[in-house]
Amino acid sequence: MTSFNRSTSRRLKKLTQIPSVWEGDRRPLSSPSQHSDSEAKGECILWVDYSQGVVRGMDVVASDIGPEAIVRTLMQAMEHPQSPARPARPQRIVVKDREIQFYLRGVLQDLDIAIDYAPELPLIDELFRGFADILDSQTPDLPPQYAQILREKAFAIWQAAPWEFLEEQQILSIEINKWDVGTLYASVMGMLGMEYGILFYRSEESLKQFRAAVLRDEESTEHLEEAFLKQDCLFLTFESADETDEEDDLADLPLSEIDPTFGNIHPLEGLRSVLYDEEALVILVAIESLSRFIRDHRRQLHEDIFPTLSRRYRISLPQSEESTKSIAVTVSTMPQLAAELEEMAGFGVDDPEIGNLDFQSLQDDLIPEDSFLSLGVVSWEMLEYLRKGVSYHPAGEIKQVGDGLPVILIQTSRPKAKTVIERIETVGGLRAICFNPGADSFDGDRYDLGLLQTQNGELFLFGEFLDEDPIHVEARKKWNQRCKNTKGYCGLIIAKGLTGASRGNPQLRDMMALFEARSLSPKDLGIGTLQLMPQLKFE
Repeated sequence: MTSFNRSTSRRLKKLTQIPSVWEGDRRPLSSPSQHSDSEAKGECILWVDYSQGVVRGMDVVASDIGPEAIVRTLMQAMEHPQSPARPARPQRIVVKDREIQFYLRGVLQDLDIAIDYAPELPLIDELFRGFADILDSQTPDLPPQYAQILREKAFAIWQAAPWEFLEEQQILSIEINKWDVGTLYASVMGMLGMEYGILFYRSEESLKQFRAAVLRDEESTEHLEEAFLKQDCLFLTFESADETDEEDDLADLPLSEIDPTFGNIHPLEGLRSVLYDEEALVILVAIESLSRFIRDHRRQLHEDIFPTLSRRYRISLPQSEESTKSIAVTVSTMPQLAAELEEMAGFGVDDPEIGNLDFQSLQDDLIPEDSFLSLGVVSWEMLEYLRKGVSYHPAGEIKQVGDGLPVILIQTSRPKAKTVIERIETVGGLRAICFNPGADSFDGDRYDLGLLQTQNGELFLFGEFLDEDPIHVEARKKWNQRCKNTKGYCGLIIAKGLTGASRGNPQLRDMMALFEARSLSPKDLGIGTLQLMPQLKFE
């Protein structure tokens, strides 16, 4: 058994011994009426002076901490007690745990303190009853009768992963017409791999106001926080259950390590991660109807053009909702609102001449077949060096937002690079860069086709990427976000050194030309899905 150092014992014995009886105990923090894990909440250690009716020492420790913790708290109670008590040594200590009694007798044997046992500790019992009352009076994050089913529905949404094919501006309306809620407007977060969840706006106006505020004040943290708190919505978000995993992508974690969080945001209430009964029912119905809609229309929602869809569902309510057993809910896509939000964000192209040219054919003879190709980003600092050191073709004033300018890098041999540059310059330069859907009718494969549009309207294929390629999917997510940050500006870099030491990683000295351009969406381009024809060319 561990005992005090001799010097510590001598120091404690110098304390004035008062004719008082102290009570001591350690107990779980959770209330008996709560169904929480007491080990997760820890234990509370209390030392009180029963004679004077004051708390002398208190600490909260993990449940697996040994009996040394109760001695450490006792030392604090003696040498550094809570006000108004003064440093002192008790004449007698009473505990209700035999193990603690025997342990303290061994540790404190040199301090002339009697260690007794009692089945009840009146003052400590009263204090812990007060703690339990406080815990019982706290509002739980979710109404107990709906907590389990809400978590189950949340995990169903997580596994459905709507953020893999729905962007934030592709809004779904959920018409409920109950509990003073008419229609919710669901915005799915997560396509960018940063924050996963769903915002259920109570009005279309609130959604638009928040988007407008974010676009207006995207560089002001203070204004963004104010705009965030002015939203009027319910929310479901997903976080890592282990706070140490913050750097990991949630999508890579097992389901057991995902923690759903529910809450409400309102201009007059601010943010609260607590749902009351009616709010819990509303979000329960919204999640269930949304899950069914995603299940029924997953294929259509994967299309590049946001489709017009609507479906009605009968949603059963929990048994505790006695007045109504089920309600009818209608879920619909909102392509017109999505287009309006994209226009607000300036995503796509605002030049009326871009994307409206007649499409005649797609050429694939501009980029050499053996070229190295990558989607990436050039930092703003590096961009300035490029503009001064290579053949540079600007597209307009680019606002420096985010980590840099999104670029397509094409590396080939020096002679071939010169040919590509000259050919683009001959037709007036580069107008736009686009990713457009393509399909192979022979084997059923679907592609994401990388296209370059020159100033004379010609389209050139620079890359064919399988839709299911996870590396390309991740690269495209980053490309989309960066183009949003730059309001649609991007670039094409032509580099040499394909067969040298810098193959696949060209340095500044290898870069020969920078063509700035605009990013086009398939809708802006307006040519639909391109089919692979027998001649093995997309037309």
